[in-house]
Amino acid sequence: MHESWIQPSLRISRLPPYLFGRINALRHKKRQEGIDIIDLGMGNPSDPTPEPIVDKLCEAVRDPRNHRYSVSTGILNLRRDVARHYKERYGVELDPENEVIACIGSKEGISHMLLAMLGAGDTAVVGDPAFPIHVYGVALAGANVISVPLGNDEAFLERIRYVVEHLFPRPKVLILNYPHNPTAMTVDPPFFRKVVALAEQFNVAVIHDFAYGQTCFDGYEAPSFLAAPGAKNVGVEFTTMSKPYNMAGWRIGFCAGNRQMVRALATIKGYYDYGIFQPVQIASIIAMRHCQKYVAEQAHTYALRRDVVIEGCRRLGWETEVPRAGMFVWARVRDSHLAGQSTIEFVMRMLEEAEVALAPGRAFGENGEGYVRIALVENEQRLRQAVRQLARALNQGRATREGHDETPELPGE
Repeated sequence: MHESWIQPSLRISRLPPYLFGRINALRHKKRQEGIDIIDLGMGNPSDPTPEPIVDKLCEAVRDPRNHRYSVSTGILNLRRDVARHYKERYGVELDPENEVIACIGSKEGISHMLLAMLGAGDTAVVGDPAFPIHVYGVALAGANVISVPLGNDEAFLERIRYVVEHLFPRPKVLILNYPHNPTAMTVDPPFFRKVVALAEQFNVAVIHDFAYGQTCFDGYEAPSFLAAPGAKNVGVEFTTMSKPYNMAGWRIGFCAGNRQMVRALATIKGYYDYGIFQPVQIASIIAMRHCQKYVAEQAHTYALRRDVVIEGCRRLGWETEVPRAGMFVWARVRDSHLAGQSTIEFVMRMLEEAEVALAPGRAFGENGEGYVRIALVENEQRLRQAVRQLARALNQGRATREGHDETPELPGE
């Protein structure tokens, strides 16, 4: 049957090739062959959800009243607890009726917020590198992306200011993400005060992705964008249960802040979904009320894994800074290890030769070329093993090219 007349929409054709596709296919193939791939490519928490949350889910599932459709904005008691959490942790006052909405994970929420805020001819400013949905969500909304080199300082804000001042029509949305994915870059409170001033001056709406806000190390506490004076007048913040509570597969997150933007998201969601499964919402209330100790323990676990990976990267000769938050290490690969390859080709080679999956920096933007993102989702022993396997593969390749071997001292050896 001839089906050439079937064509996807223009918004689909505007999306670039999914750069993780080849990597995911090769990883799946090798696992089907029984090969033990150490997967550090995806930020997919491998630790279990805290038991009190699971117990509450099981209890709520047995109540048939929770089997019906919920509400797309999230049940009121859940939104009240989000508001209480913001008040206690960040000193931010939120109206749970009008300034908080539940999402099917922050990724869904951000994507639908962009659909609610943007259309053909509109523009969003995004740092480069960026978490892919920050770019692709804009494209799916039919709008345009202006990428500026990422930063966390006055120079970065000046780059944004220049774009906003000189582009016509002016950008409508600024998308920020601290602690940052993939680079783990962080900011301190004065940064957000300057963001609010910029947004007020140029009438730009701010969307802040705060997915890693509770996963902090070494005494650092990531500031909430909403804690900056006037922030609720110019933007919203997205949080998630995925990372701090190991609830990634549960798919629940929140948007809070500017009531006009929250209302716009609620309108979109009202057409798209019937809300999150109610037992998941009820269990999330228990998480926020009674499971903060687990959040601290999980952050400590990530800090220990971070230290193993940082030490391993340094012994490989890969440049990296010590993250203050998040669940990734962002590492600059030695040119001799890249051997003229792009980071996408390099990551494919490491899958084949080292049996370790990494995320190529180029998948997050042009400024990610030369870097890899390493997810802290395996235990310390597996992380040390991954570094050993990378070192052996890299030195074997070097020996083949140069006729000698030079194996570095590795962590744990």
